[in-house]
Amino acid sequence: MKKIITTAIFFAVTSLSFSQALGYEDLGILFSQNDNNGTARFTAMGGAFGALGGDISSININPAGLSVFNNSVFSGTFNSRNSIINTTYYGNTLGTQDEFINISQAGAALVFDTNYSNEWTKFALGFNYRMTKDFNDSFSAQGNSGVATFTNFPLDTNTPALEYNIADEQRFFNNYRGDLTELNIGLSAVHQNKHHLGVAINFYDLNFSQQSTLSEFNSDTNGNELDAFLYQESFITGTGFSANLGFIYKLHKNFRFGLSYQTPTWFTEVIDENNILDNDGFNGDTEIYVSNDNVIYDNTVNGFPSQIFDFRLRTPSKLTASAALIVGKFGLFSVDYSNRNFQNMRLSRGNFNQENQSFQDNYRNTHNFNVGTEWRFNRFSLRGGYRFEQNPSKQALDSDNLEGYSLGGGYNFGNFRLDFSFTDNNRTSAYNFYSGFNVNAAELSQNNKVFTGTVTINL
Repeated sequence: MKKIITTAIFFAVTSLSFSQALGYEDLGILFSQNDNNGTARFTAMGGAFGALGGDISSININPAGLSVFNNSVFSGTFNSRNSIINTTYYGNTLGTQDEFINISQAGAALVFDTNYSNEWTKFALGFNYRMTKDFNDSFSAQGNSGVATFTNFPLDTNTPALEYNIADEQRFFNNYRGDLTELNIGLSAVHQNKHHLGVAINFYDLNFSQQSTLSEFNSDTNGNELDAFLYQESFITGTGFSANLGFIYKLHKNFRFGLSYQTPTWFTEVIDENNILDNDGFNGDTEIYVSNDNVIYDNTVNGFPSQIFDFRLRTPSKLTASAALIVGKFGLFSVDYSNRNFQNMRLSRGNFNQENQSFQDNYRNTHNFNVGTEWRFNRFSLRGGYRFEQNPSKQALDSDNLEGYSLGGGYNFGNFRLDFSFTDNNRTSAYNFYSGFNVNAAELSQNNKVFTGTVTINL
């Protein structure tokens, strides 16, 4: 691909803002999301582990939970996700279904008893890899808005040039690929068998791509037809880091509570290579056909121009308060409440005044809940959970909030344990692939069904 490295940062930001691909404001929100992946026990209980600990996946919520382990363990997890996205565009509905399989978690907790202190009886080290966000998805939309945007044929030799201003149909296909992964390294200790303290540092690796095609079919008053195809692509990589710390206090043998804080994630360098720049008047690779001429217009005949742009992103911090009720050795209830203020998001190393002001004006402080329960029958365990995640947009509908349910079970064989879970979550959203025009956004309804399996081995 022929590359054009753009040094005019303002142009790079503006060209993305008026395109069918996601703008930097939308990308910032997307890169702040969390799929709540973890071990099957963690996901079956809705991720409500802030006051529980004893699961390697809890290191991301409250690293104090590492010292709840009684012995060293290793766990590895795979996910199978079924994604269904239905789109409605001007009364026409299309459905897209995909299946994705990945390794979503692998980590270990190393527990050490201390013999030199009666106060600090145990400490633990934790290492965990986790897929924070799986971007893989695709959807299609089709319908007729009645608005034609490709109204002229660039190679038209007629005088005056024909005007294809009657909209017949629009089609849009969008494909996301990539993931956001993290590596957690944590340390925790317990004081007088009641007070667990923990701290962790987290390193992130971002890989994201978007490929989208807008097809527009128009005609003129004499029945001549124009077919236009606009292709846009973006490839984004980046690295970042954050830290979290917290405590768990055992107020009673049957009740404990926890509090934790995760700093913002600082993506110190995010690199975006895309073809969304002005190429002969079109922001992307464009082909146009007309029924009354055999000539085809193609703005890539002299190569495929692209631009490279780098920026920085700061996502919101998170404060989590947790409580758990332990019913002897038979079962437990757990609940987490977390708060994130998306008004504190920031894009930098470029002219992002408009996007940063939008974070202030259009986004809010979100309230999120995770609830879980577990009941043990000798070596067998049954689990259930609920998850609620508020959409950060002030204009969001109630259906735009993520709501999910989960259930699962496990069997302890002694030196190792097998756990399984099934989660089902739903949310709606809108996608505007005609930014800058008086055209309604496509309405998306997404359902994710995830099957998770985990093997845990005592070390």
